[in-house]
Amino acid sequence: MHLKIENEYGNVDSSYGVAAKSYINWAASMATSLKTGVPWLMCQQKDAPDQIIDTCNGFYCDGYKPNADNKPTIWTENWTGWFLLFGGAVPYRPVEDIAYAVARFYQRGGTFQNYYMYHGGTNFGRTTGGPFIATSYDYDAPLDEYGAPRQPKWGHLKDLHKAIKLCEKALVATDPTTTSLRNNVEATVYKTSSTCAAFLANVDTENHITVDFNGNSYNLPAWSVSILPDCKNVVFNTAKINSMTTIRRFVASSDSKAISSDWSYVSEPVGISSNDAFGKQGLVEQLNTTADQSDYLWYSISIDVKGDEPFLHNRSQTTLHVKSLGHVFHLFVNGQLEGSAIGSYDHPNLSKDFTVTLKHGMNKLDLLSLTVGLQNYGPFFDEKGAGITGPVELAGLTNGSVVDLSSQKWTYQVGLKGEALGLNIGGSSLWISGSPKSQPLTWYKTNFDAPEGDNPIAIDFTGMGKGEAWVNGHSIGRYWPTYIAPTSGCSECSYKGSYGASKCQMNCGEPSQKLYHVPRSWIKPSENVLVLFEEMGGDPTQISFATQELESVCSHVSGSHPLPMEAWSQDKLRRKFMSKSKPRVSLECPHPNQVISSIKFASFGTPQGKCGSFSHGECRTADALSIIQKACIGARTCSVEVSTATFGDPCIDEVKSLAVEASCA
Repeated sequence: MHLKIENEYGNVDSSYGVAAKSYINWAASMATSLKTGVPWLMCQQKDAPDQIIDTCNGFYCDGYKPNADNKPTIWTENWTGWFLLFGGAVPYRPVEDIAYAVARFYQRGGTFQNYYMYHGGTNFGRTTGGPFIATSYDYDAPLDEYGAPRQPKWGHLKDLHKAIKLCEKALVATDPTTTSLRNNVEATVYKTSSTCAAFLANVDTENHITVDFNGNSYNLPAWSVSILPDCKNVVFNTAKINSMTTIRRFVASSDSKAISSDWSYVSEPVGISSNDAFGKQGLVEQLNTTADQSDYLWYSISIDVKGDEPFLHNRSQTTLHVKSLGHVFHLFVNGQLEGSAIGSYDHPNLSKDFTVTLKHGMNKLDLLSLTVGLQNYGPFFDEKGAGITGPVELAGLTNGSVVDLSSQKWTYQVGLKGEALGLNIGGSSLWISGSPKSQPLTWYKTNFDAPEGDNPIAIDFTGMGKGEAWVNGHSIGRYWPTYIAPTSGCSECSYKGSYGASKCQMNCGEPSQKLYHVPRSWIKPSENVLVLFEEMGGDPTQISFATQELESVCSHVSGSHPLPMEAWSQDKLRRKFMSKSKPRVSLECPHPNQVISSIKFASFGTPQGKCGSFSHGECRTADALSIIQKACIGARTCSVEVSTATFGDPCIDEVKSLAVEASCA
């Protein structure tokens, strides 16, 4: 066990000058004075005091060295993916690259590695850790947001750590010796008189390379590491996936009772409606005003228009300029929504000009400012503000001057009336039957029954704009299906070469998130209550429940793959290689009550494609399908040897593989 104090402070401490070092020393002394009896860590803190272990966070940590020789090399955060942003495409990280990074870390003397994240999560309520970070925090983790194994990522990393475990005796007994076998190829050996383990790394980002090592020849794919627990036999290569792949999809619930067609609604008042509202000269910063008790802060002012000003008749000459620290605001003029301004993760600050029409006499301007998560990183992030801090200016007067409204007296209201009334838990007698469409600032409520079965549940918010949703009083988070990812930036992504947060993305041109997690532990079989608060206008009758369904299980294994983990056994004295073992295709239905019901595809030879889109190659046997059907249908698990002894040899001298896609029921 280790305990951590501070996190990545070293990334920002230069902004704090000499006080940063004093703070780090104080934090270290305070922590160690507790005498917990376990080591303390500081992540990304190269000047950590002697009694604290400095550690590495990142996509790669194989070159990291702690600041003292008596400190172990620890990787506290291995980023398995990246977080999703409202307005961004969905990021992912190929498992071959993660496995490469882990193998390189241990090859080069690493002692401990931890995944961030291993199990994806959900930012329920208003808990998103940073502006515009989406409600889903799946992070492309080995276990997804709903708890299901993400295959092949989960299985490939499992096989990786089995291989590293086989090297344990050598890894803990001695320091490594590394030699260059040729350009871009390193061999690292951990050897004692009784044990030997080796890592062969090809760091070239394009070329497969064949090398000689210990009297044997080894083919090393680009950007890969081969693990040899006995310094002779390869049991794992990071670029060669031998584990099962699954395809899981969310399918609209067929249960007609899942969401009732009977909706009711309450209109949220525009502007000030609370007795707790207050007036103040000038514009206020939002976070200091709301104390983060709500996403929302109303800014309200009335303007008395006297005389025959041009903007009474000519809308094109009337401009209201509004500047805000973010993150979103909506402008209402005389109770009508005139428009909105929306920021982004990289540019939360807002500045927008609105063309508006004012009338003779009193005009009411209401600005609803809202936050989408709070700043959580960077120097002085606690000083990052939000809200409409100005200027707010009106142009279009007869003499061409500009009226600055910023310093005038405004009225403020923290939060919404519906929040104060508890509408989010379905309370109040104000609900009216019906579901008006495309109306901003509207609360909606309906009842639903739990979708049948026990598969994970999500709500598809297609048809809605932006807001927050509650199930039986539990906030499932902010929804925003109308924030669309850019159309560019998504393409076929290779695992080869260094990974970055924007390297591998999908779902360009689509909603950043339209499915929102509803834990089954929050719902009853029937008579559940769903409440929505819609800011911008939407149609709640379009939303639907969906359940996560297993569509296919697949495996694609080459006869030239490293030997599988079951080829090894381990006792107290030795690890023994079982030379007769062959690569195998293994399939398993994840649910204990399911069996393999059909084989959608099977081909031995040179099959192409990936799970869900396999195709036959020019080289193929005629009876692969019948062999797999006989071995697998009706069983929860099956395993078939990938060899010509099983399937025959359809093309001599070709490297052959077996691809199988099956369904479970």
